[in-house]
Amino acid sequence: MAAERSTADILDAAVHVREAARSATSGAAGVDGVLAALSEVMEYDHASLARWDPLRRRHTTLAGSYPDDATAYIETRLHHDPVFPVLRSPARGGLWLMDVPRQLLAASPGFQQVLRPLGIEDGVAQCLFAADGRYVGMLNVSTRRPRRAPDPARAVVILLTEALAAAVDSHAGPPPEARAAADRAAADRAADGRRPGGLSPRELQVLAELTAGRTNREIAGRLYITPRTVGTHIEHILAKLDLPNRAAAAALAATWGIEPSR
Repeated sequence: MAAERSTADILDAAVHVREAARSATSGAAGVDGVLAALSEVMEYDHASLARWDPLRRRHTTLAGSYPDDATAYIETRLHHDPVFPVLRSPARGGLWLMDVPRQLLAASPGFQQVLRPLGIEDGVAQCLFAADGRYVGMLNVSTRRPRRAPDPARAVVILLTEALAAAVDSHAGPPPEARAAADRAAADRAADGRRPGGLSPRELQVLAELTAGRTNREIAGRLYITPRTVGTHIEHILAKLDLPNRAAAAALAATWGIEPSR
């Protein structure tokens, strides 16, 4: 068994992770080096850094060592897992497996069908947010050995999230404005030019969520935008449709047959 790293060793290794992340952000090196450096902070059996693709609404692995079926789950199904809304909270500093309530693990296909067969006993899932608040991706780290407590690596992972988010976001393709324009263009083509009320594709998405009676925070979580942005969209919807409140907008959307996506 490898000797436990001291807190000083872990902090020194964290500096190397930050340097690797900065190199990846600048394009001087790949994301694989970030995970390699992270292994010196905390030993793991599997790890991955994945970016969130808002157009395809899925994760894409930038670097990782999980088996193919686990990687596929992270990319296409993890954001539907019951655990995801819990770990995605910006206020949370990562969700460690040992801290997940047992009833939530029992309901999680990711744990029951993916991690448990791999013999995973501990690890962390850390959602990553850009400086402007966008959700850009996540770090997943898994180990077959329970970690000691208290564990300085927990605090270090939190401290590294800004650097990790920048590295992931730098590999996310066009800037946010270009991605938003592409999103609008694609939705316009899909709608075949028949968008009711002159609403934008994103406004239609928000309107659809209103029919389910969801709050701004709930809508923000489902559409991966901020509650403030949701509020702005609702203001535009009410103005364009000349309606007094969100309830009236939801009622009108129901008559149009608009429903939220599953």
